[in-house]
Amino acid sequence: MSDTQNLILNILKDGNFHSGESLGEALGCSRTAVWKQLQKLEALGLEIESIKGTGYRVVGGFELLEPQLIKAQLTAMASEELGDLEVFKCIDSTNKYAREKAEISRASGSVVLAEQQSAGRGRRGKSWISPFAANIYLSIVWDFEQGAQALEGLSLAVGVAVKRALNAQAVKGVQLKWPNDIYVEGKKLGGILLEMIGDPAGQCSVIVGVGINVAMPKSQGSEIDQEWTDIRSQLQNSSTAEVDSPSRNKLAADLISELVALLRNFQAQGFSMYRDEWQAADAFFGQEAVISTPKQSITGIVKGVDPNGALRLQLENGKIETFIGGELSLRLSR
Repeated sequence: MSDTQNLILNILKDGNFHSGESLGEALGCSRTAVWKQLQKLEALGLEIESIKGTGYRVVGGFELLEPQLIKAQLTAMASEELGDLEVFKCIDSTNKYAREKAEISRASGSVVLAEQQSAGRGRRGKSWISPFAANIYLSIVWDFEQGAQALEGLSLAVGVAVKRALNAQAVKGVQLKWPNDIYVEGKKLGGILLEMIGDPAGQCSVIVGVGINVAMPKSQGSEIDQEWTDIRSQLQNSSTAEVDSPSRNKLAADLISELVALLRNFQAQGFSMYRDEWQAADAFFGQEAVISTPKQSITGIVKGVDPNGALRLQLENGKIETFIGGELSLRLSR
């Protein structure tokens, strides 16, 4: 992103009107050049309002992520364990960047955030809609010594950490959908993507990716292929007053703090420390659902998860079958 774009972003983030003349003076360019810059911002997904004789504004304003502000709000433990904290205006994928970083050097504790992803991904290769300066796109790298077997249930435990961070933002009714989705009122609020590199039986690194809808523009949200919600909507629904978007810097700090606490202790404690909390928030518990494997679809009643985080499904004959995460999809029966 150019210096000119960064400058105009910092001017317009307050949500107030700015005349074309004042913008031109600040940017050192003509009003025609200003208009071209504003078109580029609209292409990022920002909603530009123009009133003749008044000027231009981004409706509602927006908050840019600031590394120093995030660091200032971390817990003492997170500050101690944190490696690099990088914030990009636009990147193809925070998980991809974090993985590449971990492949060439020790990067445990490193955090990557972006205002926008051009190629964000969810589970099973699905694209992740990533409008500019609207949501949270975060990845953290963590080293483990005992390989994949010691990491069973990690994606579910990450869900618990995300739930705790959302609770700190006064988001109520957060539910967890196996194996790695965040729900509120039956609608998707966020998702988790874990990737591992290194020795599956020994020294390895895990890249934990978290995406949270904070203030999703409706124009961008229309591209999502399922029901969704965002934090702003949830806070407005629980209040009689108009609610501003929550601070993304504070949410990022809370997420990092919760994730560091989890990752620091998980290898020793395992999923058992988080199982009860996960099951208490299980979005599908007691409901009929269909789990799809690469070869078949199986219907049953969701009965929580076992001590390793595997899904427990009660079949029609009463038998309980368990399913480990991977290329599996779980959905409610319709």
